Amino acid sequence: MERLIIASNRLPVNIIQNEKTLEVLPSAGGLTTGLRSYHKQNDSVWIGWPGIISDSKIIQQKVVQKLEAEHCSAVFLTEELVANYYDGFSNATLWPLFHYFTQYAVFEEKYWEAYKQVNQLFAEAIISQAKQDDTVWVHDYQLLLVPQILKEARPDLHIGFFLHIPFPSYEVFRVLPWRDEIISGMLGADLLGFHTYDYARHFISSVRRLKGYEVEFNKIRFESRRIFVDVFPMGIDFQLFHDKSYEIQTKPIQQRSKEHRDLDKYLLATTERKLMLSIDRLDYTKGIPNRLRAFKLFLEKYPQYLEKISLVLLTVPSRTDVEQYQNLRSEVEKLVGSINGKFATMQWSPIIYFYRSVPFDQLIELYTSSDVALLTPLRDGMNLVAKEYLATQINHKGVLILSEMAGASKELGEAILVNPNNIHNVADAIYKALNFSENEKKQMNENMRNRLQRYDVFAWANDFMASLYKTRKRLSEYQIRKVSPTVSTSLTTRLKEAQKRVLFFDYDGTLQKFFDAPHDATPDENLYKILDALSAIPNTTLVLISGRDKETFNKWFGHKPYNLIAEHGAWRKLQNESWVAKETENVEWKETIRPVLESYVDRTPGSLIEEKTFSLVWHYRKTDIELGILRALELKEDVSGLIINHNLEILEGSKVVEIKTIGINKGAAAKQFLSKHNADVILAIGDDWTDEFLFKELPQDAITIKVGADNTIARYYIDNYIEVRKFLQTIIQTLQT
Repeated sequence: MERLIIASNRLPVNIIQNEKTLEVLPSAGGLTTGLRSYHKQNDSVWIGWPGIISDSKIIQQKVVQKLEAEHCSAVFLTEELVANYYDGFSNATLWPLFHYFTQYAVFEEKYWEAYKQVNQLFAEAIISQAKQDDTVWVHDYQLLLVPQILKEARPDLHIGFFLHIPFPSYEVFRVLPWRDEIISGMLGADLLGFHTYDYARHFISSVRRLKGYEVEFNKIRFESRRIFVDVFPMGIDFQLFHDKSYEIQTKPIQQRSKEHRDLDKYLLATTERKLMLSIDRLDYTKGIPNRLRAFKLFLEKYPQYLEKISLVLLTVPSRTDVEQYQNLRSEVEKLVGSINGKFATMQWSPIIYFYRSVPFDQLIELYTSSDVALLTPLRDGMNLVAKEYLATQINHKGVLILSEMAGASKELGEAILVNPNNIHNVADAIYKALNFSENEKKQMNENMRNRLQRYDVFAWANDFMASLYKTRKRLSEYQIRKVSPTVSTSLTTRLKEAQKRVLFFDYDGTLQKFFDAPHDATPDENLYKILDALSAIPNTTLVLISGRDKETFNKWFGHKPYNLIAEHGAWRKLQNESWVAKETENVEWKETIRPVLESYVDRTPGSLIEEKTFSLVWHYRKTDIELGILRALELKEDVSGLIINHNLEILEGSKVVEIKTIGINKGAAAKQFLSKHNADVILAIGDDWTDEFLFKELPQDAITIKVGADNTIARYYIDNYIEVRKFLQTIIQTLQT
């Protein structure tokens, strides 16, 4: 039976070394907290760093034994690796860059080398645990290279990847010196998950621009692989927070006071004072200074709330040895002191400040006691705190104020959403939250709580796994149609047994790779050798059928004994004969269409116009890929209105838009050719939409092969032009024996 292997930088538990013993404690953090419950309920193995650094084999063995009870496996790291991989590349390079703080990003070669080394260690640890056809779920920005390493070493594994932080826009991501390697690493996964559509869109944009791979909706086509990208907003263990909240709120007030003495005077006093909670890790992405300035503005703008509200500011220590974080703590504490110094009275402090983490029960106490939760990160992948707060609001007391920049804002639309950089906006939001009626609070919270209860962490994980299973099913369907060695043998045997054979081959993208400039795609000696050998085989008719213009095709192949069909069938040249044009067509329409295409060339750097006998072609292979796609859509719309009542049609190929005379296509040309050339077996290979006309017109028993597997009526597919040439060489060897 296949298993699930979860891999993340940290395990759901930490190993702490005391004087004589090793203690197992739950890990803090949204990923480990959220996924721990799912891990416990499934037959999974979790691989990660246990949080302890030790060269002692004895201690490492004890750690392994401790982790076995938790169904976990350790990846041990040295102090130097932790410094360069985790503190370095992960948190000094990727973290600020992915959160749009490019000014903090550090690009050190030693960080990158350590990152590669640790990702290799994680991949090896996974491989050592993985059985045939196991499923691996890799998590977060610390392990972006792992999917590709796994795919290359163990193609049988089913690999999912989930990014828990934002994926930045291409303009930000392109700053990274190792951007190509990072994208390639992520594309080792069969399914990539993101919290929001924006993050998925940014990733797909980077794939298009950096790699040039074809993307259709959420599917990336890379040679024989199909990689799917989808959105899965992470949930929480809703029932855990709900039940714990109910348990705490039903305790006698005296017992609650005894358990939380340090919070007693703030949280449990039965006064009219309102409490507003701000809880975050102390990180520059969380926008804590802006939050404090907004609270100060609120007190100045609405003085009637002086002595009637307190902000409970809980900041969890983070990366305390990093200068940026030290400076941030200093700034926060100065702001707290300044605000308290200006507004505090003998009976009241506007800000109650804690710099520490709190136990789970105390966290629930904070959630349930707060009238408002003020969560305003400058950029946040999800922000599970917002969801946890809502899960505890069983009495619908609290109001959530949430940053638009948090991924959770896409789901929690009923909350008060604010721009964290606009302190006036935040200050007014606080006033609005304090003046909601009980009915308004109940209605907004019920809607959000119901969604969070339905799509909790279990639904999130199951949804991802179900999508990964569907992805596997799709991939298996692709593999059935692939020209594998077995299929190749079957097809070549059929060709050998035939008395007469006709072979139709497209050129660009089929026999030769694409070039930015079309004229650079000159045939090489290897290709000439293959085509010469095929054309020399008795009872074999070779036809090159292309959208290429007649002049270029004649220059390349006119001296060869091949049958040539150019410009989708507008021109044909039978073996050792002259070129013959299709019946004369009116081409006066070009004078109307050409200025439109020229305007698109002017507005789209890198594009160009190609003129053929009966068509005009706009090429955009050298343009910015997303601009080219946008302009192609605009061009088709503009031209559609101009060709009404004319004998014209628009044909879209691989990064080309062609306006041509109706009825001139590869299918019609092939049908005409076959009317004079009988064949027992017909083979046709092509790579784009223009070849679909060819596949459609051929007899049902024809061998039709698409270069690439998407959106085709062809019976088989093959990866790329290199594989096409290998397949043709196999045909030659078979037919010559």
